[in-house]
Amino acid sequence: MEPHQSTTPFGRRPLTLAHVASQAAAKTRPPEKFAHKWNVFRAICASRARLAVSERALAVLDALLTFHPETVLAGEDLVVFPSNRQLSLRAHGMAPATLRRHLAVLVDAGLIVRRDSPNGKRYARKDGAGELEIAFGFDLSPLVARAEEFESLAEAVRAEERALKRVREKITICRRDIAKMIVTGIEEAVPTRREGQGPANWTAIHELFRSMVARIPRTATREELEPVADELAMLSAEVLNLLETHVNSQNISANESQTERHIQNSKPNPPFDLEPGLQEGRVDDPGSMVSEPSAPQRPQENERSEATRVSAATKAYPLGMVLDACPDIADYAKGGIGSWRDLIATAGLARAALGISADAWREAQETMGAGDAAVIIAAILQKGEAISSPGGYLRALSAKARAKEFSIGPVLMALLRGKLAKGGRGRHATG
Repeated sequence: MEPHQSTTPFGRRPLTLAHVASQAAAKTRPPEKFAHKWNVFRAICASRARLAVSERALAVLDALLTFHPETVLAGEDLVVFPSNRQLSLRAHGMAPATLRRHLAVLVDAGLIVRRDSPNGKRYARKDGAGELEIAFGFDLSPLVARAEEFESLAEAVRAEERALKRVREKITICRRDIAKMIVTGIEEAVPTRREGQGPANWTAIHELFRSMVARIPRTATREELEPVADELAMLSAEVLNLLETHVNSQNISANESQTERHIQNSKPNPPFDLEPGLQEGRVDDPGSMVSEPSAPQRPQENERSEATRVSAATKAYPLGMVLDACPDIADYAKGGIGSWRDLIATAGLARAALGISADAWREAQETMGAGDAAVIIAAILQKGEAISSPGGYLRALSAKARAKEFSIGPVLMALLRGKLAKGGRGRHATG
Protein backbone atom coordinates (compact mmCIF):
# COMPACT_ATOMS: atom_id res chain seq x y z
CA MET A 1 0.00 0.00 0.00
CA GLU A 2 1.22 3.43 -0.90
CA PRO A 3 1.89 5.65 2.15
CA HIS A 4 -0.51 8.56 2.61
CA GLN A 5 0.95 11.98 3.28
CA SER A 6 -0.97 14.00 5.88
CA THR A 7 -2.81 17.18 4.92
CA THR A 8 -4.13 18.43 8.24
CA PRO A 9 -2.11 19.29 11.37
CA PHE A 10 -2.11 17.13 14.48
CA GLY A 11 -4.11 18.03 17.59
CA ARG A 12 -6.09 21.20 18.01
CA ARG A 13 -4.25 23.15 15.35
CA PRO A 14 -6.77 24.29 12.71
CA LEU A 15 -6.43 23.90 8.97
CA THR A 16 -6.66 27.21 7.13
CA LEU A 17 -7.08 28.02 3.48
CA ALA A 18 -3.57 29.51 3.55
CA HIS A 19 -2.23 26.09 4.58
CA VAL A 20 -4.15 24.46 1.74
CA ALA A 21 -2.71 27.02 -0.70
CA SER A 22 0.82 26.32 0.52
CA GLN A 23 0.36 22.59 0.07
CA ALA A 24 -1.06 23.11 -3.41
CA ALA A 25 1.94 25.28 -4.36
CA ALA A 26 4.31 22.59 -3.12
CA LYS A 27 2.55 19.99 -5.28
CA THR A 28 2.98 22.09 -8.43
CA ARG A 29 6.77 21.95 -8.16
CA PRO A 30 8.20 20.02 -11.11
CA PRO A 31 10.19 16.97 -9.94
CA GLU A 32 13.33 18.19 -11.71
CA LYS A 33 13.25 21.65 -10.11
CA PHE A 34 15.88 22.42 -7.50
CA ALA A 35 17.15 25.39 -5.47
CA HIS A 36 20.21 26.29 -3.44
CA LYS A 37 18.85 26.37 0.11
CA TRP A 38 21.11 29.13 1.41
CA ASN A 39 20.45 31.37 -1.60
CA VAL A 40 16.73 30.97 -0.97
CA PHE A 41 17.24 31.62 2.73
CA ARG A 42 19.14 34.86 2.03
CA ALA A 43 16.37 36.02 -0.31
CA ILE A 44 13.78 35.30 2.39
CA CYS A 45 15.85 37.23 4.94
CA ALA A 46 16.03 40.24 2.61
CA SER A 47 12.27 40.22 2.03
CA ARG A 48 11.18 39.18 5.53
CA ALA A 49 9.15 42.37 6.08
CA ARG A 50 7.02 41.65 3.02
CA LEU A 51 6.60 38.02 4.07
CA ALA A 52 5.62 39.06 7.62
CA VAL A 53 8.32 36.85 9.13
CA SER A 54 10.30 37.88 12.20
CA GLU A 55 14.02 37.47 12.79
CA ARG A 56 13.36 34.77 15.41
CA ALA A 57 11.25 32.82 12.92
CA LEU A 58 14.10 33.06 10.41
CA ALA A 59 16.44 31.63 13.05
CA VAL A 60 14.12 28.61 13.29
CA LEU A 61 14.05 28.26 9.49
CA ASP A 62 17.84 28.42 9.46
CA ALA A 63 17.94 25.59 12.00
CA LEU A 64 15.46 23.51 9.97
CA LEU A 65 17.59 23.88 6.84
CA THR A 66 20.62 22.47 8.65
CA PHE A 67 18.76 19.18 9.11
CA HIS A 68 18.62 18.69 5.34
CA PRO A 69 21.93 17.00 4.51
CA GLU A 70 22.36 18.51 1.03
CA THR A 71 23.02 22.12 0.02
CA VAL A 72 20.72 21.74 -2.97
CA LEU A 73 17.04 21.15 -2.33
CA ALA A 74 15.97 18.66 -5.00
CA GLY A 75 13.94 15.51 -5.44
CA GLU A 76 11.04 14.26 -3.37
CA ASP A 77 12.75 13.78 0.00
CA LEU A 78 12.49 17.33 1.37
CA VAL A 79 10.89 16.53 4.74
CA VAL A 80 13.06 17.15 7.83
CA PHE A 81 12.00 15.60 11.11
CA PRO A 82 14.08 16.90 14.05
CA SER A 83 12.73 16.66 17.57
CA ASN A 84 11.90 19.86 19.42
CA ARG A 85 14.96 19.33 21.60
CA GLN A 86 17.32 19.02 18.61
CA LEU A 87 15.68 21.96 16.86
CA SER A 88 15.90 24.10 20.00
CA LEU A 89 19.62 23.40 20.32
CA ARG A 90 20.30 24.50 16.73
CA ALA A 91 18.07 27.55 17.22
CA HIS A 92 20.45 28.77 19.95
CA GLY A 93 18.50 27.34 22.89
CA MET A 94 15.12 28.77 21.98
CA ALA A 95 12.41 27.96 24.55
CA PRO A 96 9.92 25.23 23.48
CA ALA A 97 6.89 27.55 23.58
CA THR A 98 8.74 30.19 21.53
CA LEU A 99 9.90 27.52 19.10
CA ARG A 100 6.34 26.30 18.51
CA ARG A 101 5.12 29.86 17.98
CA HIS A 102 7.73 30.61 15.33
CA LEU A 103 7.18 27.29 13.58
CA ALA A 104 3.52 28.29 13.26
CA VAL A 105 4.64 31.63 11.74
CA LEU A 106 6.70 29.80 9.11
CA VAL A 107 3.76 27.55 8.27
CA ASP A 108 1.33 30.47 8.04
CA ALA A 109 3.75 32.33 5.75
CA GLY A 110 3.82 29.35 3.40
CA LEU A 111 7.55 28.73 3.82
CA ILE A 112 7.16 25.18 5.15
CA VAL A 113 4.34 22.63 5.26
CA ARG A 114 3.48 20.42 8.21
CA ARG A 115 3.50 16.69 7.55
CA ASP A 116 2.28 15.42 10.91
CA SER A 117 2.27 11.76 11.88
CA PRO A 118 -0.76 10.03 13.42
CA ASN A 119 0.53 10.76 16.95
CA GLY A 120 2.15 14.12 16.16
CA LYS A 121 5.72 12.82 16.51
CA ARG A 122 8.37 13.51 13.89
CA TYR A 123 10.12 10.51 12.43
CA ALA A 124 10.93 8.64 9.22
CA ARG A 125 10.18 5.06 8.24
CA LYS A 126 12.27 3.00 5.85
CA ASP A 127 11.28 0.05 3.69
CA GLY A 128 12.87 -3.38 3.62
CA ALA A 129 15.65 -2.22 1.32
CA GLY A 130 16.64 0.56 3.71
CA GLU A 131 15.22 3.31 1.50
CA LEU A 132 13.18 6.14 3.00
CA GLU A 133 9.53 5.23 2.65
CA ILE A 134 7.80 8.15 4.41
CA ALA A 135 8.81 10.97 6.73
CA PHE A 136 6.72 13.03 9.15
CA GLY A 137 7.93 16.52 10.02
CA PHE A 138 8.32 19.75 8.03
CA ASP A 139 8.26 19.77 4.24
CA LEU A 140 10.70 22.24 2.63
CA SER A 141 9.14 21.92 -0.83
CA PRO A 142 7.61 25.44 -0.75
CA LEU A 143 11.13 26.88 -0.66
CA VAL A 144 11.87 25.27 -3.99
CA ALA A 145 8.46 25.96 -5.52
CA ARG A 146 8.58 29.66 -4.59
CA ALA A 147 12.32 30.28 -5.05
CA GLU A 148 11.81 32.74 -7.94
CA GLU A 149 9.12 34.59 -5.97
CA PHE A 150 11.43 35.02 -2.98
CA GLU A 151 14.26 36.25 -5.20
CA SER A 152 11.92 38.73 -6.91
CA LEU A 153 10.74 40.07 -3.54
CA ALA A 154 14.33 40.38 -2.34
CA GLU A 155 15.36 42.29 -5.46
CA ALA A 156 12.40 44.66 -5.03
CA VAL A 157 13.43 45.29 -1.42
CA ARG A 158 17.04 45.90 -2.43
CA ALA A 159 15.93 48.30 -5.15
CA GLU A 160 13.80 50.20 -2.63
CA GLU A 161 16.75 50.38 -0.23
CA ARG A 162 18.97 51.76 -3.00
CA ALA A 163 16.36 54.36 -3.91
CA LEU A 164 15.99 55.36 -0.24
CA LYS A 165 19.75 55.67 0.09
CA ARG A 166 19.91 57.89 -3.00
CA VAL A 167 17.20 60.25 -1.74
CA ARG A 168 18.89 60.48 1.66
CA GLU A 169 22.20 61.29 -0.02
CA LYS A 170 20.45 63.95 -2.10
CA ILE A 171 18.99 65.54 1.04
CA THR A 172 22.35 65.49 2.82
CA ILE A 173 24.18 67.10 -0.11
CA CYS A 174 21.48 69.74 -0.61
CA ARG A 175 21.48 70.62 3.10
CA ARG A 176 25.22 71.05 3.10
CA ASP A 177 25.24 73.08 -0.11
CA ILE A 178 22.41 75.41 0.92
CA ALA A 179 23.82 76.05 4.40
CA LYS A 180 27.27 76.95 3.11
CA MET A 181 25.96 79.01 0.19
CA ILE A 182 23.75 81.03 2.58
CA VAL A 183 26.79 81.74 4.75
CA THR A 184 28.73 82.84 1.66
CA GLY A 185 25.85 85.04 0.54
CA ILE A 186 25.69 86.75 3.93
CA GLU A 187 29.47 87.17 4.23
CA GLU A 188 29.82 88.63 0.74
CA ALA A 189 26.63 90.73 0.97
CA VAL A 190 25.24 89.11 -2.17
CA PRO A 191 21.89 90.70 -3.07
CA THR A 192 18.93 88.37 -3.35
CA ARG A 193 16.98 90.82 -5.54
CA ARG A 194 17.74 92.82 -8.63
CA GLU A 195 19.11 96.30 -8.32
CA GLY A 196 16.46 98.82 -7.34
CA GLN A 197 14.04 96.21 -5.92
CA GLY A 198 15.01 96.37 -2.27
CA PRO A 199 17.72 95.04 0.07
CA ALA A 200 19.01 91.50 0.30
CA ASN A 201 17.02 89.11 2.49
CA TRP A 202 19.16 86.11 3.25
CA THR A 203 17.35 85.73 6.58
CA ALA A 204 14.13 84.82 4.78
CA ILE A 205 16.00 82.28 2.64
CA HIS A 206 17.54 80.75 5.75
CA GLU A 207 14.15 80.55 7.47
CA LEU A 208 12.72 78.81 4.40
CA PHE A 209 15.63 76.38 4.46
CA ARG A 210 15.16 75.60 8.16
CA SER A 211 11.42 75.06 7.67
CA MET A 212 12.17 72.49 4.94
CA VAL A 213 14.68 70.71 7.15
CA ALA A 214 12.24 70.68 10.07
CA ARG A 215 9.80 68.67 7.95
CA ILE A 216 12.21 65.75 7.63
CA PRO A 217 11.04 62.96 9.97
CA ARG A 218 13.49 61.04 12.10
CA THR A 219 12.46 57.84 10.34
CA ALA A 220 10.76 58.19 6.99
CA THR A 221 9.96 56.24 3.86
CA ARG A 222 11.20 57.12 0.41
CA GLU A 223 7.76 58.48 -0.51
CA GLU A 224 7.92 60.90 2.43
CA LEU A 225 11.47 62.04 1.71
CA GLU A 226 11.28 62.53 -2.05
CA PRO A 227 9.12 65.71 -1.97
CA VAL A 228 11.44 67.28 0.62
CA ALA A 229 14.49 66.30 -1.43
CA ASP A 230 13.00 67.89 -4.55
CA GLU A 231 12.20 71.13 -2.70
CA LEU A 232 15.71 71.30 -1.23
CA ALA A 233 17.21 70.69 -4.69
CA MET A 234 15.13 73.55 -6.13
CA LEU A 235 16.17 75.88 -3.30
CA SER A 236 19.81 74.87 -3.76
CA ALA A 237 19.60 75.68 -7.47
CA GLU A 238 18.00 79.06 -6.75
CA VAL A 239 20.61 80.03 -4.16
CA LEU A 240 23.43 78.92 -6.47
CA ASN A 241 21.89 81.01 -9.24
CA LEU A 242 21.95 84.05 -6.94
CA LEU A 243 25.65 83.55 -6.24
CA GLU A 244 26.50 82.91 -9.89
CA THR A 245 24.55 85.98 -11.00
CA HIS A 246 26.44 88.09 -8.48
CA VAL A 247 29.79 86.66 -9.59
CA ASN A 248 28.99 87.39 -13.24
CA SER A 249 27.88 90.92 -12.44
CA GLN A 250 31.11 91.66 -10.61
CA ASN A 251 33.24 90.39 -13.55
CA ILE A 252 35.62 88.66 -11.19
CA SER A 253 38.86 87.56 -12.83
CA ALA A 254 39.44 83.84 -13.18
CA ASN A 255 43.00 84.36 -11.96
CA GLU A 256 43.35 82.48 -8.68
CA SER A 257 45.48 85.09 -6.94
CA GLN A 258 43.07 87.90 -7.80
CA THR A 259 40.14 85.88 -6.56
CA GLU A 260 41.98 85.17 -3.32
CA ARG A 261 42.73 88.87 -2.79
CA HIS A 262 39.09 89.73 -3.45
CA ILE A 263 37.95 87.31 -0.74
CA GLN A 264 40.47 88.57 1.78
CA ASN A 265 39.58 92.19 1.15
CA SER A 266 35.84 91.60 1.30
CA LYS A 267 35.73 90.03 4.75
CA PRO A 268 36.57 93.15 6.79
CA ASN A 269 33.45 94.78 5.33
CA PRO A 270 30.58 93.64 7.54
CA PRO A 271 27.40 92.13 6.02
CA PHE A 272 24.04 93.74 6.61
CA ASP A 273 22.82 93.65 10.20
CA LEU A 274 20.26 90.90 10.76
CA GLU A 275 19.37 91.89 14.34
CA PRO A 276 17.13 94.97 14.61
CA GLY A 277 17.70 97.78 17.03
CA LEU A 278 21.52 97.74 17.17
CA GLN A 279 23.48 100.93 17.57
CA GLU A 280 25.59 101.93 14.62
CA GLY A 281 29.32 101.47 14.74
CA ARG A 282 29.24 98.12 16.58
CA VAL A 283 29.23 95.72 13.67
CA ASP A 284 32.17 93.30 13.61
CA ASP A 285 33.57 90.70 11.28
CA PRO A 286 31.16 87.74 11.21
CA GLY A 287 33.94 85.22 11.01
CA SER A 288 36.04 86.63 13.84
CA MET A 289 36.27 84.62 17.03
CA VAL A 290 37.12 87.53 19.39
CA SER A 291 37.22 91.30 19.14
CA GLU A 292 40.24 92.85 17.45
CA PRO A 293 43.00 93.96 19.88
CA SER A 294 43.58 97.66 20.27
CA ALA A 295 47.29 97.29 19.55
CA PRO A 296 49.11 94.87 17.25
CA GLN A 297 50.35 91.69 18.86
CA ARG A 298 53.31 89.60 17.92
CA PRO A 299 52.53 86.25 16.24
CA GLN A 300 53.72 84.33 19.30
CA GLU A 301 51.32 86.28 21.53
CA ASN A 302 48.43 85.62 19.12
CA GLU A 303 49.15 81.90 19.14
CA ARG A 304 49.40 81.81 22.93
CA SER A 305 46.16 83.72 23.43
CA GLU A 306 44.35 81.49 20.90
CA ALA A 307 45.70 78.36 22.60
CA THR A 308 44.56 79.70 25.98
CA ARG A 309 41.03 80.32 24.68
CA VAL A 310 40.75 76.86 23.13
CA SER A 311 42.28 75.16 26.17
CA ALA A 312 39.79 76.88 28.48
CA ALA A 313 36.92 75.81 26.26
CA THR A 314 37.93 72.15 26.32
CA LYS A 315 38.25 71.83 30.09
CA ALA A 316 34.56 71.47 30.88
CA TYR A 317 33.05 69.47 28.02
CA PRO A 318 34.54 67.24 25.29
CA LEU A 319 34.15 68.41 21.72
CA GLY A 320 32.59 65.07 20.79
CA MET A 321 29.86 65.59 23.37
CA VAL A 322 29.06 69.02 21.92
CA LEU A 323 28.84 67.60 18.39
CA ASP A 324 26.61 64.77 19.59
CA ALA A 325 24.25 67.27 21.21
CA CYS A 326 24.35 69.75 18.31
CA PRO A 327 25.02 67.82 15.06
CA ASP A 328 23.49 70.46 12.76
CA ILE A 329 26.41 72.85 13.29
CA ALA A 330 28.52 70.59 11.03
CA ASP A 331 26.40 71.69 8.04
CA TYR A 332 28.06 75.11 8.26
CA ALA A 333 31.65 73.87 8.53
CA LYS A 334 33.80 74.66 5.54
CA GLY A 335 36.23 71.81 6.14
CA GLY A 336 34.74 69.76 8.96
CA ILE A 337 34.95 70.24 12.74
CA GLY A 338 37.97 68.50 14.15
CA SER A 339 38.94 70.90 16.94
CA TRP A 340 37.56 73.64 19.16
CA ARG A 341 39.12 76.20 16.83
CA ASP A 342 37.04 74.74 13.98
CA LEU A 343 33.89 74.89 16.10
CA ILE A 344 34.48 78.53 17.03
CA ALA A 345 35.12 79.50 13.41
CA THR A 346 32.03 77.60 12.24
CA ALA A 347 29.89 79.25 14.93
CA GLY A 348 31.03 82.61 13.60
CA LEU A 349 29.53 81.67 10.24
CA ALA A 350 26.37 80.04 11.59
CA ARG A 351 25.47 82.99 13.81
CA ALA A 352 25.11 85.23 10.73
CA ALA A 353 22.77 82.72 9.11
CA LEU A 354 20.70 82.68 12.30
CA GLY A 355 20.27 86.46 12.18
CA ILE A 356 22.53 87.10 15.18
CA SER A 357 24.48 90.32 14.84
CA ALA A 358 28.25 90.54 15.08
CA ASP A 359 27.72 92.82 18.10
CA ALA A 360 25.79 90.16 20.04
CA TRP A 361 28.31 87.50 18.98
CA ARG A 362 31.26 89.60 20.20
CA GLU A 363 29.47 90.35 23.48
CA ALA A 364 28.86 86.64 24.08
CA GLN A 365 32.51 85.81 23.39
CA GLU A 366 33.74 88.50 25.77
CA THR A 367 31.32 87.39 28.49
CA MET A 368 31.36 83.59 28.18
CA GLY A 369 34.59 82.94 26.34
CA ALA A 370 34.94 81.93 22.70
CA GLY A 371 34.38 78.21 23.34
CA ASP A 372 31.18 78.53 25.38
CA ALA A 373 29.80 81.16 23.00
CA ALA A 374 30.37 78.78 20.08
CA VAL A 375 28.55 76.00 21.94
CA ILE A 376 25.59 78.31 22.55
CA ILE A 377 25.43 79.18 18.83
CA ALA A 378 25.42 75.45 18.04
CA ALA A 379 22.64 74.89 20.60
CA ILE A 380 20.53 77.73 19.19
CA LEU A 381 20.94 76.30 15.71
CA GLN A 382 19.94 72.83 16.96
CA LYS A 383 16.79 74.10 18.65
CA GLY A 384 15.69 75.69 15.38
CA GLU A 385 12.23 77.26 15.41
CA ALA A 386 11.90 76.75 19.18
CA ILE A 387 13.86 80.03 19.56
CA SER A 388 12.00 82.84 17.82
CA SER A 389 14.71 85.50 18.34
CA PRO A 390 18.19 83.96 18.35
CA GLY A 391 19.90 87.35 18.76
CA GLY A 392 17.80 88.33 21.76
CA TYR A 393 18.23 84.86 23.24
CA LEU A 394 22.02 85.09 22.98
CA ARG A 395 22.04 88.56 24.57
CA ALA A 396 19.89 87.28 27.45
CA LEU A 397 22.32 84.41 28.08
CA SER A 398 25.25 86.83 27.93
CA ALA A 399 23.57 88.96 30.59
CA LYS A 400 23.06 85.89 32.79
CA ALA A 401 26.67 84.82 32.28
CA ARG A 402 27.81 88.32 33.26
CA ALA A 403 25.81 87.98 36.48
CA LYS A 404 27.27 84.50 37.11
CA GLU A 405 23.79 82.97 36.75
CA PHE A 406 24.37 80.86 33.64
CA SER A 407 26.00 77.48 33.05
CA ILE A 408 26.34 75.79 29.70
CA GLY A 409 26.04 72.27 31.13
CA PRO A 410 22.21 72.14 31.44
CA VAL A 411 21.85 73.33 27.84
CA LEU A 412 23.96 70.45 26.51
CA MET A 413 22.33 67.90 28.81
CA ALA A 414 18.84 68.95 27.72
CA LEU A 415 19.76 68.56 24.04
CA LEU A 416 21.33 65.15 24.64
CA ARG A 417 18.32 63.93 26.63
CA GLY A 418 15.97 65.17 23.94
CA LYS A 419 17.95 63.40 21.23
CA LEU A 420 18.00 60.12 23.18
CA ALA A 421 14.28 60.36 23.91
CA LYS A 422 13.48 60.81 20.21
CA GLY A 423 15.97 58.24 18.98
CA GLY A 424 17.90 61.04 17.33
CA ARG A 425 21.14 60.86 15.48
CA GLY A 426 24.57 61.99 16.55
CA ARG A 427 27.43 62.66 14.26
CA HIS A 428 31.00 63.76 14.48
CA ALA A 429 32.31 65.88 11.63
CA THR A 430 36.05 65.69 11.38
CA GLY A 431 38.28 67.51 9.05
